[in-house]
Amino acid sequence: MGKWAKEHGLLIANTALFLVFFGGMILSGAAAYSEEQQAHGEAAVSVLQFLGTGEFMEATFENWESEFLQMGMYVVLTVFLFQKGSSESKPMGKDAPQDEDPRQAAIRKATPWPVKRGGVVLKFYEHSLSILLFVLFLASFGLHAVGGAEAYNQDQQSHDGPSVTVLQYIATSRFWFESFQNWQSEFLAVAVLVGASVYLRERGSPESKPVAEPHYETGA
Repeated sequence: MGKWAKEHGLLIANTALFLVFFGGMILSGAAAYSEEQQAHGEAAVSVLQFLGTGEFMEATFENWESEFLQMGMYVVLTVFLFQKGSSESKPMGKDAPQDEDPRQAAIRKATPWPVKRGGVVLKFYEHSLSILLFVLFLASFGLHAVGGAEAYNQDQQSHDGPSVTVLQYIATSRFWFESFQNWQSEFLAVAVLVGASVYLRERGSPESKPVAEPHYETGA
């Protein structure tokens, strides 16, 4: 168990942090939602009831969508684009292992089965990371729209306004404001990391170049 935990420590730690913060979001979100309900003369909700509201869906998936968009775009952009001196870029002027054609690789026992299979399966597999991230983005985008439309209609009803469909909600400025305010922050964070890793270091982190490596050296 100790060896397994060490080998998967990064995934375990991030999953645990996600659960802690997600739980905190649910509890604080339910409390804030209930306060708002009571301020409008309506009944407070339990934590379980809050999970079924559009407010919860909207708050959750508008954030998830931006994360998956950022990660998917980053994976694809780093295939074609470079940043001289950054640890987040492939090396410039020389071959990178990530560019090797798997069809020319020596087949071993541990070789992933899609590589052994070849054909359409391999074609899908060699782009499977970006496909997964963009599928998760589209799913989150859709759920953001569904939850946002429900929350929007609740607001409209309390002000005797007309309800909208999910497609109509996607056409509102509110929906795009929610999306853009998250998207811009994600790409700002990536730009800061890409640029800062040229000049700054974090000893022991794979996201940093070796501390003594010159600024102009590109890649890990």
